[in-house]
Amino acid sequence: MCGIAGIIGENIENKESLITGMVDCIAHRGPDDDGFYTDDKVGLGMRRLSIIDLKSGQQPIESKDCSSLIFFNGEIYNYKSLKTELENKGYEFKTNSDTETILHLYEEEGEKMLARLRGMFAFCIYDKIESSLFIARDYFGIKPLYYFKKDGKIMAFASEIKSILLHPEYKREVNDEAVFNYLSFQYNPLKETMFKDIYKLNPGSFLKINLKSGEFKEEKYWSFEFAQDAKLDEEKSGQELLELLEDSVRHHMVSDVPVGSFLSGGVDSSIIATLMKKISDSNGNAKNNSTFTVGFKNLSEGNEARVTSDNLRTDHKEIIVSPEEYFEALPKIVWHFDEPVADPSAVGLYFLAREARKKVKVVLSGEGADELFGGYNIYLEPLSLSRFWMSLIPKFLVNLIFKPIVNLKFSFKGKNYLKRYFSKLEEWYIGNASIFKKGEIGKLWKGVQYEKFDLTDCYKKVANLSDSTKMQFIDINTWLVGDILAKADKMTMAHSLELRVPFLDIKIAEFASKLPDRMKFGRGITKYLLRQSVKGIVPEATRNRKKLGFPIPLRSWLTAERKGLYDKIISNSYIRKNMNVALIEKLIKEHTEGGNDNSRKIYLLLLLAIWHETFFSSEKV
Repeated sequence: MCGIAGIIGENIENKESLITGMVDCIAHRGPDDDGFYTDDKVGLGMRRLSIIDLKSGQQPIESKDCSSLIFFNGEIYNYKSLKTELENKGYEFKTNSDTETILHLYEEEGEKMLARLRGMFAFCIYDKIESSLFIARDYFGIKPLYYFKKDGKIMAFASEIKSILLHPEYKREVNDEAVFNYLSFQYNPLKETMFKDIYKLNPGSFLKINLKSGEFKEEKYWSFEFAQDAKLDEEKSGQELLELLEDSVRHHMVSDVPVGSFLSGGVDSSIIATLMKKISDSNGNAKNNSTFTVGFKNLSEGNEARVTSDNLRTDHKEIIVSPEEYFEALPKIVWHFDEPVADPSAVGLYFLAREARKKVKVVLSGEGADELFGGYNIYLEPLSLSRFWMSLIPKFLVNLIFKPIVNLKFSFKGKNYLKRYFSKLEEWYIGNASIFKKGEIGKLWKGVQYEKFDLTDCYKKVANLSDSTKMQFIDINTWLVGDILAKADKMTMAHSLELRVPFLDIKIAEFASKLPDRMKFGRGITKYLLRQSVKGIVPEATRNRKKLGFPIPLRSWLTAERKGLYDKIISNSYIRKNMNVALIEKLIKEHTEGGNDNSRKIYLLLLLAIWHETFFSSEKV
């Protein structure tokens, strides 16, 4: 696990000091070691968090003839079997690391090798003979990778944007279109980041850069696709899923340092912790039986998590975050994110990672289960009985009575549900978060009214599937990488802690893609088959617990006494230039005095203000 960075070009002054600076500013990703390589064409570097092969896994790792080398961020969980296969073909290994396995596999198979990797990764292979760079990112985008493009050429790449900001050719400029979309999604869904000319390498994609001509291609090598099989047997599928989960957890526990797990009150993390305990006990390794939970003052999942930890007899640690700690940490958190992600739960994860790092270097977590197995409550909405009863009402009465109701200005219970009922899914569902609606943004945003991020192609790929499955597909391709995995990586790496996600194993993903709706949303229960597969293994109260999300008491914390936070929003130069300040002041007043819950909108704007102040008020990284 580490952070990587690279610069491309022959006429860059002080190349060695530049790549050193780029790597040093992401030292939090790897405090144990560093490594560099420079020549007339490139400058490459990394910071290492030592997890596997602590003594001999230093990077870069070179091929036997020194014609190629690799810098790698991530973990390859099947590297031992791949190594054996390559040794049988005559490859010699100098280390016991997964990094060297990737390099030799590339020598053997080229680009096709990506389909053989089971893990999370972002890496760069430099082929000196071919004079090319091969840069790839894992299937789901668990590990981040960004690049800077100018005049049609890639100038630099890195695990975090802040490294790229040091490049002498980069001139900081806000990407207004990305900010515009952030207002809706609570993260930036665009390929181009909120920093103009800096892009994300998409999940399941690679870059091939010709260093002689400067030409490059970006290509998709994998994407998630549903292949539902209506004939699947529930009992057999449940048993297969349990076996796959245990196998994935076992592979994700491969480490030369202690491994723990995050434990909330939900079923996903409880499954991971339970299987980890089983595997640790069978191996006689009690060091891997640490669990960690975070809660918030006056609101905590600690009780539920404690039930599971007591049942498993783990070494459990629970921390409680106060509102003062929460808001004080926001500038640091925004800096680590590079782009603001207005998911309040990210702050809890930041503190949880800090606590876990005191005891372990690696944690397993339950991210991805909701997206793959149908875990969000909103997925049940298209399947609800109320739709059936509505269908019995004559159409003319629906048009005469119900449709006009949803257009009324005042709010009432069930209004949003009715709105969604009378609209096509494609017209309103953009993922799990929708902060400012289209009409609201039109009033808030003063500049060019950009089109919202286009999900048309996503919807076309699942046009013949149910609305619930369409929601899943949208979330897998947007929300999962833009929010869930972004906060998982950035908040844990802020404290030099490696987070692993066994549910997003490629074998589990392939299995999940085949599940029919009845095995995901059966009997009106989210993650139906997943819950059934662990019956008798996870406590019943936990197995049947409804998803509550990750509740944070923002509404009660954002009181009138937080005037300093509101002033930070109102006074920010970017917000004043591009947004209707009077409307923002109204949102704040309605929230603090009128009883309206505008906490998520205020929080989103607060993070934007902090982000702009952090990265644009000075030239400091």
